[in-house]
Amino acid sequence: MTALKYLQAYPAALQDQVRQLIAKDQLGEYLQQRYPERHDVQSDKALYSYALALKQEHLRNAPAIDKVLFDNRLDLTHRALGLHTSISRVQGGNLKSKKEIRIAALFKEAAPQFLKMIVVHELAHFKESDHNKAFYKLCEHMLPGYHQVEFDLRVYLTYRDLAGKARE
Repeated sequence: MTALKYLQAYPAALQDQVRQLIAKDQLGEYLQQRYPERHDVQSDKALYSYALALKQEHLRNAPAIDKVLFDNRLDLTHRALGLHTSISRVQGGNLKSKKEIRIAALFKEAAPQFLKMIVVHELAHFKESDHNKAFYKLCEHMLPGYHQVEFDLRVYLTYRDLAGKARE
């Protein structure tokens, strides 16, 4: 039985469906059918503009974003697809807070829906720090169908792992 580390929290029936696709060697076809295109956000500057546009559309009252970038150091071994940070520094007599979002570099090659899901997820943390009901409600508001895209992203990560093991 194939261990599905990215899908462990999902019901066994869903995991079994993914295992069946793996056994039939159809997981790549499933993903290609649902997410055929790739986005064109390839630079940190473009990613910043992309995140800022989403923030302006949905979270006008949230704190300003100071930096958004693709990060090669974020990897799946630390279970971090994206990261939001708030760094406070003393400048003169004032305390300045900087908000940053870092997105794993593997999303440069992903479907636009996956990139949007990760950015939405990190932006939602500006309003809701915990993964609670309000957090996921906000994610769903910013990206209708958020939960399906998150599930498919986990399927995509599973596929990437399997493809990597096949090359070894």
